[in-house]
Amino acid sequence: MILIAGPCSIESRDLLFSVAEKLTKYNEDKSIDFYFKSSFDKANRTSLSSFRGPGLQEGLKLLDEVKKEFGFKILTDVHESYQPKVVSEVADVLQIPAFLCRQTDLLVASAKTDAVVNIKKGQFLNPADMRYSVKKVLETRGVSKEGKEVARENGVWLTERGSTFGYGNLVVDMRSFLIMSEFAPVIFDATHSVQMPGMAGGSSGGKREFVAPLSRAAAAVGVDGFFFETHTNPDGALCDGPNMLTLQQLDDAINDIKKITKSLREG
Repeated sequence: MILIAGPCSIESRDLLFSVAEKLTKYNEDKSIDFYFKSSFDKANRTSLSSFRGPGLQEGLKLLDEVKKEFGFKILTDVHESYQPKVVSEVADVLQIPAFLCRQTDLLVASAKTDAVVNIKKGQFLNPADMRYSVKKVLETRGVSKEGKEVARENGVWLTERGSTFGYGNLVVDMRSFLIMSEFAPVIFDATHSVQMPGMAGGSSGGKREFVAPLSRAAAAVGVDGFFFETHTNPDGALCDGPNMLTLQQLDDAINDIKKITKSLREG
């Protein structure tokens, strides 16, 4: 399975390397296609005063250090159409944030690189409509066919992170995995799915206790991979702490996922 994990944002070199060291076992696991994730800039924040990260130049330098030190493949977010070209020199996967999943110029610029493009489904969007975001990338890459295997072969993934439900809450509709898997590999963003946007007094809240059960449910339905943000001290994190997992909680969640997928394979 695809596994994407790492701290939400690049808070410091020490944090980045501390988490990376703990995740090396997943990179060495032959049953896992591992990608280390952290963001150089969190541009879609609730408040102007919210922590965003070190920025493009310093952030890419640190991610490149992690890549060379640990041999990881790297995933990070891009927000503007000038970024994909330079970011793809370090990152193996360019992630399109959920709020930007229909942003044509950003999708096209990302498609013009050699990186995999991981498009997060907008919290506001019908999952069936994500096929058009996939098509923007495929058509830019000169591919006229559609379908999950076509997208996989041409480096396009989709990620589900829940849909807006009332005010300050998200809900994960398990049907979304099946709908979107018709036209791309689907990854479940387990930690952002329990986020509570804007519910922590100018920043996002979250309910990390629901990450594990939702992950188990997604594994039972069937997905191509999982996305977990993890931190040495989530409660002290500068970004998305309430929905991030401790490293031990991450280990426990992945062990449960493996048991479920093994059981399904064995019938």
